[in-house]
Amino acid sequence: MSEAARRFGPAIEALHVFLKWGAPVVEGFPRSYKFTLGDRIVATALDTLERLIEATFDRDRQKPLAAANLNIEKLRHLFRLAFNLQCLDERRYEHAARQLDDIGRMIGGWKKQAAGYEARAVSGEPEKG
Repeated sequence: MSEAARRFGPAIEALHVFLKWGAPVVEGFPRSYKFTLGDRIVATALDTLERLIEATFDRDRQKPLAAANLNIEKLRHLFRLAFNLQCLDERRYEHAARQLDDIGRMIGGWKKQAAGYEARAVSGEPEKG
């Protein structure tokens, strides 16, 4: 695990890596889609990053994690549409799909962990450390 992943969490680091790869890919979209579909993809990915950062600092992590998870699903569909409109080749589409699946699993694990902490906080059980 990289230093950044240890510091910010693996889901945030994975999304950073995804954005670093995806932003230039979107810039290569045909002009007719770059400023509509491309901008939507980048905005949704950035919003997802914001939700994950909120989850890092918020006591109630479920709401921002649920929003981030929904955004990952939106990104899956946006990338599928980009592929169907021939904005992406198959190799890039498959890469995006794999990365989004991995990030989605990380967010799901984080949600499960946060639900356990919140349940223990409500019941008064001490945290496992």
